[in-house]
Amino acid sequence: MDRVRLSVRESAGTLPSIRRTTLAYERWLGSQLRVARGDLRVKHAAMRESVFAFFRGSFFRWAEGWKEWCPELVTAPQVTAAGDLHIANFGTWRDSEGRLVWGVNDFDEAWPLPYTNDLLRLTTSALVAGREQGIALSDARVAAAILDGYTEGLEMSGGPFVLAEHHQWLRDMAMARISDAKAFWQKLEACPSLAMRGLDGMGRALRRTFPRGASSLRFVRRRSGLGSLGRQRVTALADYRGGKVSRELKAIAPSACAWVEGRSGPRRHWQRRLLRNELRCGDPFVRLDRAWLLRRLAPDCRRIDLAGLPTGRDERRFLTAMGWETANVHLASRCRKAILQDLARREVDWLYRAARTAAGEVQRDFDAWRLK
Repeated sequence: MDRVRLSVRESAGTLPSIRRTTLAYERWLGSQLRVARGDLRVKHAAMRESVFAFFRGSFFRWAEGWKEWCPELVTAPQVTAAGDLHIANFGTWRDSEGRLVWGVNDFDEAWPLPYTNDLLRLTTSALVAGREQGIALSDARVAAAILDGYTEGLEMSGGPFVLAEHHQWLRDMAMARISDAKAFWQKLEACPSLAMRGLDGMGRALRRTFPRGASSLRFVRRRSGLGSLGRQRVTALADYRGGKVSRELKAIAPSACAWVEGRSGPRRHWQRRLLRNELRCGDPFVRLDRAWLLRRLAPDCRRIDLAGLPTGRDERRFLTAMGWETANVHLASRCRKAILQDLARREVDWLYRAARTAAGEVQRDFDAWRLK
């Protein structure tokens, strides 16, 4: 059914309404995994609250529409892309040595795509969020900062953001964000409890991930994010040697790009490739287990927001770092030379112009969504 719908759209050169696209994608998602309908209703309401919330929640629309909006970007060299890259998909974690690391923390939508897709989506997200949150930089400077960081990251063959002796400015931001551990645990403790007997094996799987000696294990229902709302998610908390520890299992779905292409998967292959990227210091607690993603929840595993940075200089530095980290992700595909050659052929403002176009399409879809 979706394959037929797609071929009709391509021949007509127009996209279906956002309502029809959402219905079709969620029907397909329900054929891939168990969907929490209540969470989808919460997600639909949240998508009416702001353009950026809509942008995050409607990632499947992006997968369907970006090639039509910016066809000049489609022939760029292909990489294993993050797929759903945006400014809220960057955060901190601890690596295997216990060091604080910053970078992309969500590869749920990983898929082979032109490298331009990730850059375009990241830049569009910054433009959309910037208009709502009032960042100091112009649209052109936002795009230039991301592209400068990306290009420099490729030219320098990348490198992780370990927040110890390097990147002190980013470490200061991270430490300010994660300083209130008490509030983090209070929020998690306030989540409604779940009975283990209704967790379909997820409870036993989570129990095995805790260190020996953990006690007072409790399962809770936690709503988080926007793109993944509607998928099963179970969080467990426990006491361990004087403090709290937590783990979470989240259902993995095939990328929305699989839906666009009329396929059903795979669910884990591309995600696993990016998680094992040797150019990044990965989170040792993140694991893929059949149809589930396991991760550790803690105050030092947090998103750092673009909003609220004190000056335009800090905003530019942060966006440049996002561009560099995007290069880290793409360098796992070993096509550095081909991307640099492609970048050299493009006009200086190609990313700015394409992101402005895409942001306009997102705004139109949001306006139509609010009229539902």
